[in-house]
Amino acid sequence: MDNPIWMIGDIQGCGTPLDALLKHPEVDQPGSRFWFAGDLVNRGPQSLASLRRIKALGDRAISILGNHDLHLLAVSAGIRAPSKNDTIQEILDAPDAQELIDWLRNRPLAHFEAGHLMIHAGVLHKWTAQKTLALAAEVESVLRGKNWQKGLQKMYGNEPVQWRDDLTGSKRIRIIINALTRMRMCTIKGEIDLNSKASPRGQRNGTLVPWFDVPGRATRDVTVVFGHWSTLGLMVRPDAICLDTGCVWGGQLTAMRLQDRRIIQIPCLQCQNPADFPG
Repeated sequence: MDNPIWMIGDIQGCGTPLDALLKHPEVDQPGSRFWFAGDLVNRGPQSLASLRRIKALGDRAISILGNHDLHLLAVSAGIRAPSKNDTIQEILDAPDAQELIDWLRNRPLAHFEAGHLMIHAGVLHKWTAQKTLALAAEVESVLRGKNWQKGLQKMYGNEPVQWRDDLTGSKRIRIIINALTRMRMCTIKGEIDLNSKASPRGQRNGTLVPWFDVPGRATRDVTVVFGHWSTLGLMVRPDAICLDTGCVWGGQLTAMRLQDRRIIQIPCLQCQNPADFPG
């Protein structure tokens, strides 16, 4: 068997279950590699420890950026105010804060390997895997640039809702970020609805569908692996895998071995936080 690749759902600062997962006898192997589906930090009680732990894995880990990771970057850049439920201040106050921020902003928004495309939230139906990687690279170049703080200033907003190849500037960057890090539901025409956070069963009047069920999705020929959607929970299909099982909301931290779909789950009761709806 090739060196195992463990694909891991949202951590959100739940450092104790992360450590337990990485010490699991099936996971803790010399050749093990790790793909993290984003939202490494925030809302959980150990954001700083979680970020340091993943960074310390070095080349063994691929860490996709999620919306909470981008929020940390925006707060650190002074263009977004912290929210009342954030748990990122300890990162900003840490002696290695600048090193951690620089490491985080150099992470990818998409990764493709062995027929699997990992992103944090979703992929618009017109995008192939290769186009997704190319568009992700456009945002990555902004985040890795000298003036990355300026590049994030217009990141927030819900428009535009539908992809066009001729989009430019902040509108282009914003819809790429929204799709890859925030999207859950779309219209059947592929228009993003960023107000939807419930499970697909709870959507109004059947007017919206999960992004992975939009007709004509161009990534059906690969397996898209994502997190972000704790109300959806664990979902395993040939063309789509959701690994967010609500660790920070008192659920579990889920890891799946790419090669054989072996699942390992670590309970995360100590992270339960009913004060806010999953985001």
